[in-house]
Order: sequence, then C-alpha cells, then structure tokens
Amino acid sequence: MTTNDGHISTTHIGSLPRPPELLDLLTRRQDGESVDPDEWDETVADATRDVVDRQVETGLDSINNGEQSRVSFNWYVADRLSGIDGKRETELWADLQEFPSYAEETFKTDVIDLSMHPVVAEAVEYTGREEAEAEIDEFTDALAAADRDVDDAFMTAASPSVVTATHVDEHYGDYEEFLFAVAEAMKTEYELVADAGLTLQIDAPELLTVGHTAAYADEPLEAAKDATRLHVQALNEALTNVPAEQVRLHTCWGSYEGPHHLDTDLAEMLPLIYEADITGLSVEQANPRHQHEYRAFAEHPVPDGWTLIPGVVDVKTNIIDHPETIADRLERVADAVDDGTPLVAAPDCGFGTQAGLGMVDPEIAWAKLEALVEGAEIASGRLA
Repeated sequence: MTTNDGHISTTHIGSLPRPPELLDLLTRRQDGESVDPDEWDETVADATRDVVDRQVETGLDSINNGEQSRVSFNWYVADRLSGIDGKRETELWADLQEFPSYAEETFKTDVIDLSMHPVVAEAVEYTGREEAEAEIDEFTDALAAADRDVDDAFMTAASPSVVTATHVDEHYGDYEEFLFAVAEAMKTEYELVADAGLTLQIDAPELLTVGHTAAYADEPLEAAKDATRLHVQALNEALTNVPAEQVRLHTCWGSYEGPHHLDTDLAEMLPLIYEADITGLSVEQANPRHQHEYRAFAEHPVPDGWTLIPGVVDVKTNIIDHPETIADRLERVADAVDDGTPLVAAPDCGFGTQAGLGMVDPEIAWAKLEALVEGAEIASGRLA
C-alpha cells in the first residue's frame, strides 16, 4: 500500500458495477429461484476477469475483484454463516427517519430491500469456506491473466460489527455475545484472504455510522464511543492471526445519498479507530458533509507505519469530479498529516455496495476512477 518515491498511488473501495447478466442471476438467487451452477460460475468468472482488466486499463495501482459475486458488501455473509434464516423489517437510520418520503423512494432495489435484514435464528459458525475459496481463486486467476501481482491486490470482508449491525439477533439475546460469536466465525474468512497473499480490507462503516443509527441517535456521544470501542475490540480478536501490515480498514458514514446531519465528527472517533490492528485506513473526504474533516488528521496524527487512504472522489453523484479538485483534496490531507505518512488516493466508498442500487451510472463510475488516477498524478507533481 505504501510508496517511498513521492508518488500517490491509487485504489478503490471494493465494489464496482456488475454486468446486467450477473445482476439478473443475483436477483433470481435472492428470490429463491434455482440458478444453474455452471451458468453462475461462468458468469461470475467472466465478470471478475472483465472488472480486473478494466481496473488495469484505468491505471489503478491496487485492485480487487469488484465484489462481483456478492449481493452486497455486508449481506453476502448470510451465505457464509450458519444460523441465518428469514428476514425482518428494521428501522431506517435516524437521519432518514426525519425525511421518510425521500427514504421510501430511494432505499429499495430490484435485487434487495434494504429495510429487510437477515435474521440470526441459531448459533453462528463459518460455513462459507468453499464459497470464499472459490471467490479467491476466481480473483487470483483473473490477476494472473492480467499479469498483475497479488501484492498489488486486495479483497474485502465485512467486519464483525457490520454483520451484527445489519443482521437481526433472535438467538443470543446478549449483544456482546452475538458480536464475539460473529468475530470468531469471520476469522476463517480473514485468514483465507491473508493466506492467499492478498491485502485484506475490512469494511467497517459502523465505526462512524453508529452515531446516526436509531439506537444511538438520542444517546450521548460517549455511548456511541463505547460501542465503537467494543467493535474495535471484536475486530482485533478476529484479526488475531492476520499480520497488521496486511490489513487496511474502510470506514465511512454510510454509502448513501441522504441528509447525514446526525453523523459523528471524525475527530471524536479517530482515536478509537486507531486502536485497530491494521496499517491502512480509508476514510471519506469527498462527501460534502465531511470535506472539512481533513483537519482531524492534524489533531489526531495517523499512527506511525500506517498508510492513509483518503476518499477524494464522491460516489453519490454522477458529476465526474475534476482531476484538479481531486488533487486539491489530496493536498489538503497531505498538509494535515505528518510528512512520513504515505497517502493512497481512493473514492469515498464502493460504487456498487448493494447490487442494483446504483447511484452512479456504471460508465460514469469508471470515468470517475479515471479522474482519480489523473488527480493523483497532479497532486503527486505538486507535492514533489
């Protein structure tokens, strides 16, 4: 993730647009229809190869499989954990509850309904080894075909606490027991990715979104901080056997176009996130609600040996960020951090975190990534 030559590398945050034929198969699977296994495998493999090739053509330095086979960045685990059965409607986040007409029109897709959360009805164990290994193999095969090193590649995995935040517990009854059971289960997936030589990206938006969830919106800030402390503790437990230098973490205020007026302040939460056993941190910086928060990195310096991955491309608008604007965002962050902190430029979040919920047109998403590469080159020149 790091470079020592002054060049600002580029990456993205996991999910990338899926082709229509794959979205159709994902929809059918979500609806409980049978899908021909050979058709599924071939479609996923083709989509993975295509998305790897396009990342290489775009000029991104660190790439992944685009999460092509996953229905979402978090709910894919319902296919890899035991004990999950059925769905239940849950409350929208508190900021959206204040604008219900907007939320009702925006947060349903042809593939999944974001108000319906999977239910944990029995004890959770990891049963997805075969599926995880298949996903890793598809990706490494695509990398080999594209003549790209595994060292320049990453794979995403849901954090224990985003699983517990987006799955309804009807078995454990005690949140901490539920959380650490999930952490124990997810260890297997984290270790599979690391053992393949890939960088593991932990997706943990809940470390920042905790402030605008319905459970904490009316609670004092310290209650949200306590939750984040516990979530970091569970993550560290799950990462026990994964080297910190092989782990980067993505957190954000939720990859959705909404009011976000109840979001927590980055400066309040950074010291807690710094307790994670990682060496790379991705945080939104292009989101209009949070563009001022580059100052938090001056107030709370990034730990020694870490790489900062600021989001400098907005993923919630079809406006293609100007490369000069991207460069400006990178320069602001560079001015705030210590001189020895490496930067890697990225978008704020993924472009397809929930299959079918495409806020950005697929071709515009790729144009934004092209602008990211150009903006990083401009910033590298200015900061040299």
